[in-house]
Amino acid sequence: MAYSRLASPSATLSVLDARGLSTRKSLGQHFLVDDNIVGRILALADLDSSTSVLEIGPGIGTLTVALCGLAAHVVAVERDERLGPQLTSIAEECGNLSLIVADAVSVDMEALAGPGGPPSTLVANLPYGVAATVVLRYFQELASLESATIMVQAEVASRMIAVPGTKDYGSYSVKLQLLARPAGRFAVPRSCFMPPPRVDSSVVRLERVARSEAPEIIMAASKTANAAFAQRRKTLRNSLRSSLALPEGALEPALCAADIDGLRRAETLSVEEFLILGAELHRQGLLP
Repeated sequence: MAYSRLASPSATLSVLDARGLSTRKSLGQHFLVDDNIVGRILALADLDSSTSVLEIGPGIGTLTVALCGLAAHVVAVERDERLGPQLTSIAEECGNLSLIVADAVSVDMEALAGPGGPPSTLVANLPYGVAATVVLRYFQELASLESATIMVQAEVASRMIAVPGTKDYGSYSVKLQLLARPAGRFAVPRSCFMPPPRVDSSVVRLERVARSEAPEIIMAASKTANAAFAQRRKTLRNSLRSSLALPEGALEPALCAADIDGLRRAETLSVEEFLILGAELHRQGLLP
């Protein structure tokens, strides 16, 4: 079964030649040329005819045409204006694609709504240089986003799904997992891209976590993670004191109330423990 007519080296070269295009290293462009990987992305994304999809960095539309064949509507955000004519032709062909020429890092979230409303899922081969920033921002700011199935650098994927006590677990892991949980991952060989990247790649699925805590508590937990991991070799007490510029003994009531030993290190705390500690630091006015 073919998922995308553009998911091959010959089809990709044909489009690039016809449009007078080339890849831009500065934008992290690596076009997917393996249809089997397209199929695996679609399967992990679990789309249906009612789904409103957001795609970031559609490139020449390789994944886009496959998404349009399954979803109710696709909104594609592309920074490279040279790709506009190619993506516009796909929009005319499919009839359920909206194109936004903008930088996904700074685009207005309200601009992402399609005919059926704001998107519920993000499915994309993300530009690797901004992938971590984009995924966290969209879970933080796009309330309609329920899941994301994204191709990212393998190293970034490991940080996204890392568990306490591992080298990949850090403040980014905590901040993302406060909002979304890992729900699947598979590796993608470098040979599946044109041109091949110099890094390994993975596709990760993330699903939004429904939390009862108020937004300010989620933010407090994020700030606590930033402060705790700022000097990750130090004890939690010393790293927090230094990062938050607190006097001796100021942390003890919050640590005691959260039932967390200040001699532990940041990488040993679970996401839930960061929530508890963040709430106490917020309540006691110790966070900026």
